[in-house]
Amino acid sequence: MVALLLADGFEEVEAITPVDILRRAGIEVVTFAIGKEQSVYGAHNIMVDADDFIDNIDYEEVEAVILPGGLKGTENLEGCRDVKHLLEYMYDSNKLMCAICAAPTIYGKLGYLRGKNATCFPGCEEHLKGAEYTNSKVEVDGRFITSKGMGTAMDFALAIVEYIKDKETADNIASTTQYK
Repeated sequence: MVALLLADGFEEVEAITPVDILRRAGIEVVTFAIGKEQSVYGAHNIMVDADDFIDNIDYEEVEAVILPGGLKGTENLEGCRDVKHLLEYMYDSNKLMCAICAAPTIYGKLGYLRGKNATCFPGCEEHLKGAEYTNSKVEVDGRFITSKGMGTAMDFALAIVEYIKDKETADNIASTTQYK
């Protein structure tokens, strides 16, 4: 299962696009709310009902985690103890860790991107501690997938599909959605 974490202030396109594209690929994605409300408000006041709450995550079932960006959403993710515990587990278990926009800075500040190529929203790169900032739309380095922002959400989602499934599945979704 892929866990996508939703915190108030998340960038809506960066969250919904990966959920949609991964589900089209037949990948189980569960959205988890950070906080006490199952309804989470995005940066542009679009409400999304999460599937579950972060304190209900069974870590052993999670094969990948996705952190959508949005400045306030990223700050809320970073400030949540449950998120930090999940990320520590994911890192220590050598599992897939994905983040877009400002959210790669969370991995950077934790030291997870040291020696890795990474990208993020321009202006946030100073927080990618020890990473080589590439300014690419999407960067895949080992089990880390990072991306720049809302305009690269489709590329980000397709890179995750390719990593989890294969290039053929990602290319097929890109074709059938008229992306490429």
